[in-house]
Amino acid sequence: MQGIRCACRRAGSVAQLVLGKQRHSLANPRWSRLAYQPIANFHIVGKRNAAAQSTQQKTVESKQTQTGQKQPVQAAKGAKGRVVSVIGAVVDVQFDEQLPPILNALQVDGRQPKLILEVAQHLGDNTVRTIAMDGTEGLVRGQPVTDIGTPIKIPVGSATLGRIINVIGDPIDERGPVNAEDYAPIHADAPPFTDMNVEQQILETGIKVVDLLAPYAKGGK
Repeated sequence: MQGIRCACRRAGSVAQLVLGKQRHSLANPRWSRLAYQPIANFHIVGKRNAAAQSTQQKTVESKQTQTGQKQPVQAAKGAKGRVVSVIGAVVDVQFDEQLPPILNALQVDGRQPKLILEVAQHLGDNTVRTIAMDGTEGLVRGQPVTDIGTPIKIPVGSATLGRIINVIGDPIDERGPVNAEDYAPIHADAPPFTDMNVEQQILETGIKVVDLLAPYAKGGK
């Protein structure tokens, strides 16, 4: 019994000592800061290591992009290919070495009116699948094809007002060529939402009855 009492007294003394230290650390901000400082340092070091690894990974990816290790080999402007398959408007073109990027425009050599093909898919074996922008009647295997080097571009600006053009930018209204200074690709990124004007405004037609009873909104159909 005496041994059990001594053990209980010792356990109580140890518990009081631990509680006293905890109260002292809470009462003294200095000791509490020291107690939590290793944990804070651990989190800071972890964040620094993660940031360093992320920076190193971005540097490696940038170098790989610059050296072209991960980028597919693409053709320069004027690369030559040949037609290997024609199924309706779908035309497969094979190049000797390099492939044009997707959405690039290809022109069939020696064909009038000119026929433009748009690259839609890489099939492998230096072959691309394209979509013809016009009829493919008379197109046969082996015909030479030239990569224009850019996507299909159409004229833009005030010179196009009142004109009718097709998908490749050629006028079809029998009024001569479009003398435009600027050309824009038919595939473009949408403007950011912050640059869009969402305010509703009325388009004044000058007809009082229409403007009063059935006004038109700008930008509407």
